[in-house]
Amino acid sequence: MIRQRLENALNEGIRQIGEITIHPDTAGAAYALCHTEDSNSLDLLETHRGPSAAREISTWAEDGHYRFTKGELSLRRGWLLLLDDTNELRQALDLFYPASLGLWLAEKDGKIDVQNLREKLNRQTGMYKFAKNISDAGAQRLVREVCGPGNCCVKKILWQIDESTALEDSEASRFNGIVGDPERAIPLLCREACNHFVAETRKASKAEQEAGK
Repeated sequence: MIRQRLENALNEGIRQIGEITIHPDTAGAAYALCHTEDSNSLDLLETHRGPSAAREISTWAEDGHYRFTKGELSLRRGWLLLLDDTNELRQALDLFYPASLGLWLAEKDGKIDVQNLREKLNRQTGMYKFAKNISDAGAQRLVREVCGPGNCCVKKILWQIDESTALEDSEASRFNGIVGDPERAIPLLCREACNHFVAETRKASKAEQEAGK
């Protein structure tokens, strides 16, 4: 069970996922979550209780923009989320970072299902079907321009361009999906290109065609 394996990980010292720090047995709750940069000022934070509050906390960034992907490095600060047990912790983490726990455990078990970029693009229909025409060079450039912490994404990329074409070395392709201490954190994993990447691929493909590439 994911809940039990999460509990085991916490007992072994795991305390972080993405931009969230997990504080066991804190503020009268089994677990308290906060933004990692607020870990030393818990008594000054706005308190919320229950996993459902994670949805509201994670929807909007500090500057007010909508976080269209939960892997965006823009989680707002200033909150403390109190949870009664490991079940509530799991629910909250799934709202902050959907499917992150399941993907992490699947990778640990060697069972994660990764979809390479060409597979993803070849499945697109409608206005996005033109994304599949992007060149390999254009796709590699987009990884550098759209992915990785330099572009506000905190996920580790597991996919390639296709089965025989790996991603070129860059900050984005090297990033391990962890913000902080790798010994105490659960990595965020990217098993397939996100919808934002596909949309950018469509734009880049059109630009290539117009340039006669």
